[in-house]
Amino acid sequence: MRARRIDGGRFNRPGVEALYLSRAPQTALDEYEQGASINPPATLAAYKITLAEVADLSQGFDPNVWDDTWQEWDCAWRQIARIEKKIPPSWKLADLVIKAGLRGILFPSLRHAGDTNLVIFLANLVEGDQVAVHDPDHRLPQDQSSWS
Repeated sequence: MRARRIDGGRFNRPGVEALYLSRAPQTALDEYEQGASINPPATLAAYKITLAEVADLSQGFDPNVWDDTWQEWDCAWRQIARIEKKIPPSWKLADLVIKAGLRGILFPSLRHAGDTNLVIFLANLVEGDQVAVHDPDHRLPQDQSSWS
């Protein structure tokens, strides 16, 4: 799921383009749903990923591994950003990752226990990194003309 730059996401403040992926299809659907009773239309696609380096938070916060600033990675970012009008701790963490040149963050799903998600910061991709939709039969639209 590509986080809209205008709204932001858990790890991307508005203005930062990010691609959110899940390890398993059900996790992707759970993340997309976000607890809604009726989902808007969606297309589920697999990706082929090759990235040089990501922050691996997949096992969650461990004070023996992570700096205390990572303790609030799973904050209620929507409430903090949209209601309290403050900067969520997860956006500050993403800023650190982006500044360090890492490609993204691997993190536990809060919607599907036991699975993981990956957020990729598209502006940090460099030569050798690959993020491509797996579409060997060319079933997905190639441009906007497919939607008319």
